[in-house]
Amino acid sequence: MTTGVIPGGHNPEPRPTGERMPQQRHQPGQASPHVETRTGSSVITARAAATFEPVGRSVATARAFVRDTLQGWGFADVVDDAVVLTSELVTNAVVHAGTHADVLCLRTDDGVRIEVADRYPEREVPLQGSAVNMGSPDREGGRGLQLCAALAARWGVEYTSTHKNVWFQLDLPERPVGTRAAGPSLPADLLPLADGRVRVAVVQIDRKGSISAWNEDAEEIFGHSAAAVTGKPLTDLAAWPHTPGTGTGIAEALQLSRWEGSYGIRGADGRVTSVYASHLRVRDTGGEPSTVCLLVRDHERAVLQTPLRLPASDAGVTSDGQNSDPFEVFIGSPAPDDLDGLLQRTVERARDMLDGDSAFLLLATDDETELEVRASTGLPSARQRFARVPVEAGPGRYGSARMPAVHDDLAAVPGAVPLLTGTGMRSVVTVPLKVEGRLTGSLGVAAEAPGRYSNEEALRLQFAADRIALAVESARLGELERLRRGSLSFLVEASDLLAGTLDRDQTLALMAQMTVPTLATWCAVYTIADQASDPYLSYVLHEDEELIDGIKSLLAKVPPPDPVPTPGARVWTAPGEHAHQAALRSSMRSLGLTGGPTRQLSSGIGPTLATASAVGGETVVLPLVARNRVIGMLTLGKPTDEHFRQEILELAEDLSRRAALALDNARLYSERTAISQALQRSLLPPGTPHIEGMEVEVIYRAAGEGNEVGGDFYDVFPIADNAYGFAIGDVCGTGPNAAAVTGLARHALRLLAREGLSGPAVLERLNSAILDEGARSRFLTLLYGEMRPQEDGSAEMKVVCAGHPLPLRLRQDGTVEAAAEPQPLLGVIEDLELYEQTVTLDPGDVLLCVTDGVTERREGTRMLGDDGLADVLTTCTGLTAGAVAARIMRAVERFASDAPSDDMAILAMRVPGLQKD
Repeated sequence: MTTGVIPGGHNPEPRPTGERMPQQRHQPGQASPHVETRTGSSVITARAAATFEPVGRSVATARAFVRDTLQGWGFADVVDDAVVLTSELVTNAVVHAGTHADVLCLRTDDGVRIEVADRYPEREVPLQGSAVNMGSPDREGGRGLQLCAALAARWGVEYTSTHKNVWFQLDLPERPVGTRAAGPSLPADLLPLADGRVRVAVVQIDRKGSISAWNEDAEEIFGHSAAAVTGKPLTDLAAWPHTPGTGTGIAEALQLSRWEGSYGIRGADGRVTSVYASHLRVRDTGGEPSTVCLLVRDHERAVLQTPLRLPASDAGVTSDGQNSDPFEVFIGSPAPDDLDGLLQRTVERARDMLDGDSAFLLLATDDETELEVRASTGLPSARQRFARVPVEAGPGRYGSARMPAVHDDLAAVPGAVPLLTGTGMRSVVTVPLKVEGRLTGSLGVAAEAPGRYSNEEALRLQFAADRIALAVESARLGELERLRRGSLSFLVEASDLLAGTLDRDQTLALMAQMTVPTLATWCAVYTIADQASDPYLSYVLHEDEELIDGIKSLLAKVPPPDPVPTPGARVWTAPGEHAHQAALRSSMRSLGLTGGPTRQLSSGIGPTLATASAVGGETVVLPLVARNRVIGMLTLGKPTDEHFRQEILELAEDLSRRAALALDNARLYSERTAISQALQRSLLPPGTPHIEGMEVEVIYRAAGEGNEVGGDFYDVFPIADNAYGFAIGDVCGTGPNAAAVTGLARHALRLLAREGLSGPAVLERLNSAILDEGARSRFLTLLYGEMRPQEDGSAEMKVVCAGHPLPLRLRQDGTVEAAAEPQPLLGVIEDLELYEQTVTLDPGDVLLCVTDGVTERREGTRMLGDDGLADVLTTCTGLTAGAVAARIMRAVERFASDAPSDDMAILAMRVPGLQKD
């Protein structure tokens, strides 16, 4: 898609007939060359243009482009009609006509004009006067123009030799002039409370979510200077009250055209200031969108808060003076459609109803044994969100969670309400939320002054809690169902990924990458090699890669958690405490409070504080148990003042069970692979000996992934002074069973040959040894020989070919011939009568020995065969033994595209002679 935005300007000159529409991005201030303006005397105040490719997804992109453009211009009244018409016209262009679509939006003083051009001008235009059947939704031609006629104030179609241009204009409705909202005149003592001077922070956020403007009131309220925060994301300062993934987050709120509500801003001193905010999304004259945020302290929300406007026909009170819907009277209409929005609205209304300084709402777990903080106002919500407290914990407030309770002075009963510890609240009233007699939550309102509440306030709050309990429980169950569906999908995907690898390091990386940032902000995996070993820190991951090294260094200094096999997550406080102490020491050194030079130490305060903040929240440990043994621990952590949701911990527990089994499978596979490779390497010759007056080269390829030895084998070894034995063979089959016979044959050949036996005698005794294996025996083809370099520069070869592909001799003149005769193979019959043949290699001659994996290389119905091998060998005249073997292997690999299905061995022996240049 190509887009352009041109603010301001007057009517452009008409486009010449037949001019192609440009594909490049238009620059601000430059007239769009592909559209003729037909707005009469209206002044064009802004333009936005875009080009869309002829693909189906372009229709949705075009709708979004028009919607964003008109909302940015403040034309929300005509957005829906414009989007419907654009969707139909772009569909005709990119789907039915199959061409690019050019969309142009023109803003005027009295309306908006949109043009859609395609490059298929011969399409028929339906006449308005003709009868057109619009009943079929699948009809292609004319539906967009019919909608233009029905919805647009004016519309038309223009043709050129290369383009068809459909335009429509939507007029803005008349806006009412006067007061939009008003409240009654109130006595001074009933007006909202505010400080002596009300400060309104004005913060502007650019399209990337970064702060671009910060006024003096913002500096006064939060303590940050404009220079210190400009360019930083607002998310770095905002303590957002909503749950990521289940409700509107700050990133989504900044994208809305308007938003109003409460959240917190972290000040320069680290404290969170609760604010009430009003967001308005605007677009500047250059077409760049941004969001203007007005913020006041939360207790001064009346300055910005929009009054609740109920329908005039139903103000919540019937003719007899009774409330028609107590829930809507308390929550307001319309009620939030998500759980977090409903809970946040509840605590705000409860606080206002009892004129409190703060309010909070906790939800009970399914077994009613714990309460989890889900919403609060007037409190440092980020520090308390998702914190869990046992219901029956001692004589305090939560011990009586199922009954209303009033505390006149929390200072007299420290810890009675753990949520309010250290917040400055003195008096509190709490009531339970119940559904069908079951505890589902707890609602509380607190004040900074003691003795503010009595049983009367408790009854009022209980009445409100009864009205909302069912709605809250319904919303909670809906959210829980969505989370569980998402959890199942997550676990299925995780299982597929973990099952797709048997590599230990990759399994560790997958475990961490699946948890960060979906379940936690950072993750560490400890592994335990065996029961006598201590846990070892194997992998660390944080959503910010720059913090990984700091966390790894911190955890290396902390004793690892105990490998307890008890299932479930348990809290681990050691990392947070150690990080806090390290950050404190670093801060004191930077201030020179510990004596000594500070210039060299001050550079370390940044990473130390960042690491402390990263691990300062809740940290939990889940055991990795596989086959009734703890093989490691999965550690999950949150940043400062954040807690885990109970549902997230349950999901992490399910994941840890799957990850533990995958990690143990990877361990077992690695051990088995190491054992197999060690055994296979023991079956290979230790090396090729250096033979004076001979060149010897071997290439060996075992079929099958991970196999180093198969049914083919080779060997070159010394027998006596100036005498060497060589062998190349092929055991029936491949894999471990064939490799076992390979080991028997190779070691037996060396032993028998060094006893001074002749070649036929060696093979006859090997045949008997193979037959003695009984059911494990396999027949074997073998080429065995002895070589003796001669003083005249030649070499004498005595060979026995027992059922094996015949060795080929390459002479200096390029002729190729068989160097032996075929004889019976081994491992089939007991009485063998074998004989040896003598071949003399002249200088420059080559003796090539291969297994049938080379000659039987296939591509469809074609096979390389003995003749094909001989043809390749004829091209190797004058090459060294290594070059001959390499050329043969390349020819075999190029003969077919598929991977070899059989083992291959190539043994090339050459008497040095003259070589080609």
